[in-house]
Amino acid sequence: MGRSRAALALGVCVVGAFAVLLSGPAVRAGAKSRAKSDAAVGIEVSGSHLTPLGGGPPIRLLGVDRSGTEYQCLNSRAKSVFFGPTNAASIRAIKSWHTNAVRIPLNEDCWLGINGATPALSGSHYRSAIEKYVSALRAAGFYVILDLHWAAPGSILAVQEWPMADATHAPAFWRSVAQAFKGNRAVLFDLFNEPFVTSWSCWQSGCTTTFTDNTGDVVTYQTAGMQQLVDAVRSTGAANPIILGGLGYASDETQWATHEPTDPDNQLIVGFHTYSFGGCNNEACWDSTISPLAQTTPVVTTEFGESGCTDNYALSYMDWADTNDVSYLGWAWDATDNGWSCSAGPSLIVNYAGKPTGYGAGLKSHLAALAG
Repeated sequence: MGRSRAALALGVCVVGAFAVLLSGPAVRAGAKSRAKSDAAVGIEVSGSHLTPLGGGPPIRLLGVDRSGTEYQCLNSRAKSVFFGPTNAASIRAIKSWHTNAVRIPLNEDCWLGINGATPALSGSHYRSAIEKYVSALRAAGFYVILDLHWAAPGSILAVQEWPMADATHAPAFWRSVAQAFKGNRAVLFDLFNEPFVTSWSCWQSGCTTTFTDNTGDVVTYQTAGMQQLVDAVRSTGAANPIILGGLGYASDETQWATHEPTDPDNQLIVGFHTYSFGGCNNEACWDSTISPLAQTTPVVTTEFGESGCTDNYALSYMDWADTNDVSYLGWAWDATDNGWSCSAGPSLIVNYAGKPTGYGAGLKSHLAALAG
């Protein structure tokens, strides 16, 4: 899809994935499975559903993406790894929308403390900040998705999206993250935000690929396939559920099932992104590719939304997802009074007290209707 967004408070120019969501109040009577959180118990894959750890009624993840931690740690003038507040009041504001899940984008170099990431905001400082925020979200009853959002090969600083995770650092990143959170089964791992390599075999097993980065440099590098990343997580003993987004910036799931990695714990989830301006953006595609997957494997739409500060597309998608037992999270819980906009974010909120934008009003009312 080639979409990009400005990382607003960053001292360097960064290009990243953008995506989002919203919705409206109408909900089909066929909507199944609860939004209620059992985060204190944990979550697991059970057939085609997510359920509380140890069994129980199906759970859908319904929530928001909390952007900022993929880029703010690169800003030498920043005082926090977060863009916007993460205090108790800000968490309550997210919860007030009847959400049960928050996705946190991570930066590979900041987590590992490598490649020139701002020292005061990377390494142990970054890891500690993320761990504390996850603990606070968990205490509030949220499931948390940790997403490898920005990564880069070799000595290149991770300031944008690349076609696929790099073999240089991504396996080490996931071994470290999995080690940190393997005792917390309410945390899910989203292995790579938006793959856009050209082949499913590369997605599954890795390959050598070439990419022109945002400085104009042409870089040939070795990717890490999803199987290698799954193996990295499982090597730590972590049994947490794992989300795998497909090709086409996670909008193409056509060969996900035939290239599904082997997981000894059988805890794999289909990750899906859908936007009005991207791939698989109509009900015919959802019916032909997403619905069949959802019959056998849980599907979590970790990003969705539309351009133009409207919510028509998002309303349509949420209605379809409700009927087909598909989870969804909206991009992004970042405020227009803090430099974002409903079209160039897109942003769900006007402020961190949770006042919705036109985008956000649809999502908020839709989740309220589901909760009711």
